[in-house]
Amino acid sequence: MIKKNIKQKNYNFTAIFEPAEEGGYVVYIPALPGCATQGETFEEAETMAKDAVEGYLKTMQDLKEEIPVESEKIIISRIPALV
Repeated sequence: MIKKNIKQKNYNFTAIFEPAEEGGYVVYIPALPGCATQGETFEEAETMAKDAVEGYLKTMQDLKEEIPVESEKIIISRIPALV
């Protein structure tokens, strides 16, 4: 068996973990449109998020699409709204 030398690159993306009404967590990856998952516990949601991101990026590679690079200067803030 011949092994191909596959060069891998490490990526880091911001994940938003939101408690779900029915329990567990829903996870969104803002830099990857449509990339979301869930888990019954925070640890499971974190593992599922890693799997979702890796699957998303693998699909992008297979389609020869450019993988986005998330800005290192992300600012997260709560915005008050009065209605």
